[in-house]
Amino acid sequence: MKSFALLSVVLATFLHAAPPGDKDVIANLWSWNWNSVARECTGHLGPAGYGGVQVAPPQDSLTRGGAVWWDVYQPARYTLTSKFGTESQFAAMVRACHDAGVKVYADAVINHMTGQGSTSYGGASFGKYSYPGLYSAADFHYYAEDCGNSDNLVHDGDYAGSARNVQNCELVGLSDLETEEEYVRGAIAGYLNKLIGLGVDGFRVDAAKHTSPGDLGNIYGRLTGSPYIYQEVIYGANEAVQPGQYTGIGDVLEFQYGRYLREKFNGSISDLRTFGESWGGMQPSAKSVTFVANHDTERGTSALSYKDGATYRLANIFQLAWNYGTPQVYDGFTWSDREAGPPHANGFVTDTVCGSGWECLHRDPAITGMVGFHNAVKGTGVGNWAAPNSGVIAFSRGAKGWIALNNGGGAYAGTFTTGLPAGTYANLTGTGTVTVNAAGQATVTVPAKGAVAITSTAAPGNNEATVYYRTSWSAPSIHYGVNGTWTTPPGVAMESACAGWFRKTVALGQATSFAVTFNNGSGTWDNNGGQNYTVGTGLSTVANGVVTGGAADPCAGSCQVTSNTGK
Repeated sequence: MKSFALLSVVLATFLHAAPPGDKDVIANLWSWNWNSVARECTGHLGPAGYGGVQVAPPQDSLTRGGAVWWDVYQPARYTLTSKFGTESQFAAMVRACHDAGVKVYADAVINHMTGQGSTSYGGASFGKYSYPGLYSAADFHYYAEDCGNSDNLVHDGDYAGSARNVQNCELVGLSDLETEEEYVRGAIAGYLNKLIGLGVDGFRVDAAKHTSPGDLGNIYGRLTGSPYIYQEVIYGANEAVQPGQYTGIGDVLEFQYGRYLREKFNGSISDLRTFGESWGGMQPSAKSVTFVANHDTERGTSALSYKDGATYRLANIFQLAWNYGTPQVYDGFTWSDREAGPPHANGFVTDTVCGSGWECLHRDPAITGMVGFHNAVKGTGVGNWAAPNSGVIAFSRGAKGWIALNNGGGAYAGTFTTGLPAGTYANLTGTGTVTVNAAGQATVTVPAKGAVAITSTAAPGNNEATVYYRTSWSAPSIHYGVNGTWTTPPGVAMESACAGWFRKTVALGQATSFAVTFNNGSGTWDNNGGQNYTVGTGLSTVANGVVTGGAADPCAGSCQVTSNTGK
């Protein structure tokens, strides 16, 4: 039994962990392989303004040949030999994401090991309570010393009355680690510190509800630096284990958030005026990581999912506009069987191809526009609330942003108070502009299942992007799409800027980003592995598969080269 004094010391040393930062929207690329995450950070997440990416559990695990998704949540050992790639690919992914300005948060499965003996994706053999070189039978919880149930399992009735059983019995038969034991704590911390050493910035702690906060606090206190921690602690009314018991050692995933959004977006979104901590079971905003759906909830009935189409998209737009929590945008794979695994070859996850077995909501122009909105209005409150009917709402975020959302089946036209200075602003969720008059009012038409959003920094009409491309090709072309309108392949010729660099300036109009590919004029393409690059306004460089937004002119100080290419 740990003493309260010891726990207090652990918490005092650990509470230096920092939230994600000014750009705090997290893209949850669930079950994507490491190479695909790397490309996504480079080509899309960084340029769109995402602050972080959550990646799948990286440790070796039980294998079911790729047939199910849940095998990766049964660790076999702490080597980085998973169905998502190798250790070197994982490390390269972290570097690529950091180069794009995106932090990496790994899904950490540390409460338990597997439910039965088998082999792993990395080729290891193990038993339910025997993991050679890592854990032996003495490192797990058992009846009756630790668990009060003779079958050693967590029972449904335990949640209401027995924190001991919830945290010391086996969750769905998975061997439960004795996390109060010094050796086990050290082994877990060693694994997490290895990931930190590879550059991981923090962790989603799986099944945290099933490990006591005292044990977790001790483990977190052994970690190098100040990783960002957010924990899976599902709320249940009147249960013995509550999310608030964990907010002293990290943030928590706010499961109530998605439950309430499903209820209101299937009913009256006008009820959302007070949405937040005052609603039952929800934690303080500063301690909450929010999501409309995740891999568990989308397979149940408590939350919206991609199967809800435009309603799901609009709920995510609302999440990015509202002033509560650290938001996640979730993308996994499509499914009809709730247990089915992601697209794979011989058990190992294949590269993500958006629209072909994979959902990529985080790329939707309305969603990326709202990531920019979220970043622009951070730290402001909600004002100028309007709800002309149960399916239409509008509100401002200080004097920095304003949004109207329409959950109805037809367009809605109306006049709203925006809180913004007079001017003309670009609509971040679509096309067109919004004019605000001297009284701060705007008359807009909000499309069905859509939104209109503006920020004080989004001036319309004159956006430009200058792209510098580094290549050995002698005469590259740039093929690009702005708001879905593409140049004719192979695109337009780039001009030589200096040795090894070519340049092109593109007029974007109201757009704040656009899709880009390159080719050598002879059928060879550089298209970010088939995913295209996403480039924002201003000066950007694309070199070795990496987009750097807001870059310095790579040819500054060089002797500029003038070419007849493109003239």
